[in-house]
Amino acid sequence: MLSSMTGFARSEGTQPDGTWVWEVRSVNARGLELRWRLPPGLEGLEPALRETVSAQLRRGSVQLTLSVRSEAGSLPAINEAALEQALQVALRFAARIPGAAAPRIELLLALPGIMGGAKSGEASEFASPVPGPVMDAVRAGFGLALERLVAARQAEGARLKEVLRGLVRQLDELRLAAEEAAAAQPALHRDRLMASVATLLAAQPALPAERIAQEVALLASRSDVREELDRLKSHIQAATQLLDGGGPVGRQLDFLVQEFLREANTICSKSSTRDLTALGLQLKAVVEQVREQVQNLE
Repeated sequence: MLSSMTGFARSEGTQPDGTWVWEVRSVNARGLELRWRLPPGLEGLEPALRETVSAQLRRGSVQLTLSVRSEAGSLPAINEAALEQALQVALRFAARIPGAAAPRIELLLALPGIMGGAKSGEASEFASPVPGPVMDAVRAGFGLALERLVAARQAEGARLKEVLRGLVRQLDELRLAAEEAAAAQPALHRDRLMASVATLLAAQPALPAERIAQEVALLASRSDVREELDRLKSHIQAATQLLDGGGPVGRQLDFLVQEFLREANTICSKSSTRDLTALGLQLKAVVEQVREQVQNLE
């Protein structure tokens, strides 16, 4: 199957300490680029998971995000040992000052190092060492998220395949029309050149007519686009085979797009008729549409 480089997937699970969520999204890239966002204590997952991703994806910029949420919601963690130490110090100094007020809890909590700092949506319960069951569950959830991402990319690839099939058919139809328009071009070009030469010979009778006729024939042959059309036909057949074969063929199709454009440009530059020039321009327009779609393929 063809695969797109664009996709999104999500998986989630619950552990006694809280819940975890994997979000995996990918966009176009020249190669495979992995960007990880893992909470503290779970960084050790990356090496093994990186191998798993590399075994299933070939191209794309992939962002992999794991978030962990505690059952306590957004309540901050309190460093009770530090709080107790600060309280004892405050009480000791308050006892040395006659009439001093008792320490206030909000002031003690505001001291540096008292509040543990777990924000809403980011739990610190899974700090290292992470329990084995948690690691196993998170790994399994990642496998599910990756499986869903691959399925999403394949679904988008199937849609792109049909779009590209239609565009390749358009290229072939334009090629056939260009063959018809170009069939009489060498003779037409030769007749025009001979008419110009006849005018030149009338002004300069000493010019060797046979030599001029040879040059005219050479110039007429250079205006023949049948070779370009034959190569274009071969490239179209190659693109069709790649689409039918599936797999990571984005780079190969991107190369063929460059060849399509090369032949279309040459046809336009050699054209001596309005119809053939118009067909060459249409070829270039369709090739650009093919290029845009191919950029999304793995």
